[in-house]
Amino acid sequence: MQTQHLFQPFDIHLFKSNECPMKVHQHTFFELVYIMEGEGIHNINGNALRYGPGSLYMLSPMMVHHFTVEQLTSFVFVCFNNIYLKGVLSKNDEHNSGNWLQKLEYIFQSKQDQGAIIKNERDKPLTAAIIDAIVAEYAMGQNMQKDVIEQLINTLITIIARNITIKCDAKTGGDTIALQIINYVHLNIYDHEKLKAENIADHFNISTNYISEYFKKQTGENLQQFIINYKLALAETRLRHSNMRLNEIAFELGFTDESHLTKTFKKYRGESPAQFKKNIKTASQTVNSLSA
Repeated sequence: MQTQHLFQPFDIHLFKSNECPMKVHQHTFFELVYIMEGEGIHNINGNALRYGPGSLYMLSPMMVHHFTVEQLTSFVFVCFNNIYLKGVLSKNDEHNSGNWLQKLEYIFQSKQDQGAIIKNERDKPLTAAIIDAIVAEYAMGQNMQKDVIEQLINTLITIIARNITIKCDAKTGGDTIALQIINYVHLNIYDHEKLKAENIADHFNISTNYISEYFKKQTGENLQQFIINYKLALAETRLRHSNMRLNEIAFELGFTDESHLTKTFKKYRGESPAQFKKNIKTASQTVNSLSA
């Protein structure tokens, strides 16, 4: 199986074909795949999903996928890596632009192997217009093309974040307050004080003794358990895609120290962070040797 790499912050690829542009493969970067026209099957991590015009998929690193083309298909691939994401963070710091990075984190921790991502009907023509603009900018290659495409990609990711929120609505059974609590946790995941049960309860005007029970009733998951699982998912992302030391990850995510993170990680993931990272490295080496 082939593993693709990206050696620049982002790249755009356009294909129109009666067959899959790439056979079964995975890549070490993030990829948005948009179907401008055509029909067929998109297989992601063993899940066979029908695609059609307007379908948009988001693939995280090391997802395995390929297409079975049934009707001539026009593909748009928008690829970006950690260098791009770090650039986004830097610009956010410079312009004080709020919670854009948190949106990215939220997106990348969501399960994106369950089909096309745009569920809001009003967002579908907007998504198509943004994709058309990306394709046009890429084709023309005019002055400041890179800056324009970056802004278009950022807008597209914001729309994706909104649609993932719609998926969260299904998780909460349509309960507006439970969905707001989920969004509150995502937005304040780095603020230990705001994540305390009494502060969450106060924010939503719910009794401190009742809020965890209320959240579990609506989502099937204890509130504290939800917060821990989200923090561990973010820790996994850093172990996979960064060179951060374990004590740095622990400090960022509000664990007491490295030992606290290690014990929590092992309790809920069944292995230590060090073993988790070692297994990732071993799996990557195995894949690379098989694809060589």
